[in-house]
Amino acid sequence: MVAVALQASVTVGGVETAPRLLPERIEGEGLVLRRWRPSDAEALARAVAESVDHLRPWMAWVAAEPQTVEQRRELFARWEQERSEGGDSVFAILVDDRVAGGCGLHRRRGPRTLEVGYWVHPEFLRRGVATKAARLLTDAAFSVPGITCVEIHHDKANATSAHVPRRLGFRFVGESPDEREAPAELGIDCTWRMEREHWERRRAAGPRS
Repeated sequence: MVAVALQASVTVGGVETAPRLLPERIEGEGLVLRRWRPSDAEALARAVAESVDHLRPWMAWVAAEPQTVEQRRELFARWEQERSEGGDSVFAILVDDRVAGGCGLHRRRGPRTLEVGYWVHPEFLRRGVATKAARLLTDAAFSVPGITCVEIHHDKANATSAHVPRRLGFRFVGESPDEREAPAELGIDCTWRMEREHWERRRAAGPRS
């Protein structure tokens, strides 16, 4: 069972009275995805330090590491402000209260689409953490009124990242030129897409690996 803490807008007489907020906490499949808290700053610093060699080729944000504890707390506050204004949700991935990575739902692909992003601590690789997190995020995304598509994007050189959307039944849409932001990237974006109707049919058919 998946538990999602979710707020959505209310429409009265065709007028939207509040922003449709993305989740701040999702639970299921042995994972807890929740918004980062100020008290997480040191735990995230350790997780990033232990993951930096694994992440640097593919994650542009690693170039800004290391950050101070105060910088991380300011980042968390900015993320929460953005979420409260109807923007992205950025989560810790927790396994038994340990930081196993990070993930998010992002609104950068248009009003009816949410993009799933994730990274995993190397100690938790090959345990299905990324796939489970992406499945939870996709469920949560389709709980948001008006969302009809979920996408996963990765650089063509990062072939490992293709395994997650493929396992979840996302449809490969194609490739397009993109800016090279991380050292190992080719600058070719690969797009995978899931439509709400297809996801609902898959979920109704029962659990999949």
